[in-house]
Amino acid sequence: MDKKYLVDQLRVFEDKYQLKIDDEVLEEVVGKALFRVVPKGQILASIGDDTKAACLVISGLVRCYYIDNDGNDITRGFSPEGGMCMDEGFFGYEERSCMWETIEETTIMLCQTEDIRKIIRENVSFKDAWIMLLESALRYKIYRENGFLVENATERYLHFRKMYPDLSRRVPQKHIATYLGITPESLSRIRNALKENEE
Repeated sequence: MDKKYLVDQLRVFEDKYQLKIDDEVLEEVVGKALFRVVPKGQILASIGDDTKAACLVISGLVRCYYIDNDGNDITRGFSPEGGMCMDEGFFGYEERSCMWETIEETTIMLCQTEDIRKIIRENVSFKDAWIMLLESALRYKIYRENGFLVENATERYLHFRKMYPDLSRRVPQKHIATYLGITPESLSRIRNALKENEE
C-alpha cells in the first residue's frame, strides 16, 4: 500500500474523532506498521497469546469475545473502521484475555505495542490523541456497566443501535445477542416488537 494513501486513511479517522496529530508522527506510525487484509471469519488473536502487537481497523469489522465455562462465546465488543483491536497490551496485560475474530474481510494496521508507547511518550500531539481515545474507552465501559445495571434488554438493544447504527445490519444476530446478555431468540422477539411499534 502507498504510504501517502495510508496517512490519508489515518487522517479520515483523525477528522472523525476530532483529533490533531502531526504529519511526521502519522508517517512514523505508518512506517513502523504492517498492513494486512484478513479474510472474514479469521482469528486474529487467541486467549493466552502475548500482547506485543495491537491493531487499528482500517476497513472491515472485528469482534472481541470471551469463552465461558460451558464453551460458549460471549461478545465483549466490536471494532469497526477506526477502532482499535488486540489492544490489551496498552492496558498492562501481558497475555490476551479474549479472542479477536474478523466478521468481515478486514484491513488492519498492525503495530508493535512498545513502538506506539514510545511515540506516545515522546510526542505531545499523539499523547493528547491517546488521552482522548482512553477517555472514549472509559465512557464506553461506563455505558456498558450502566446498561446491565439499569436498562432492560430492549433498552440495551435500542442503545446499541443508537451507538452503532450500521452494526445491526453487519453483525450476525447471535453476536449482538451475547453482547446484550440475552439469547438470540429474545433478541428476535425484541426486534419483532420494535417493528410492530414502528408500523
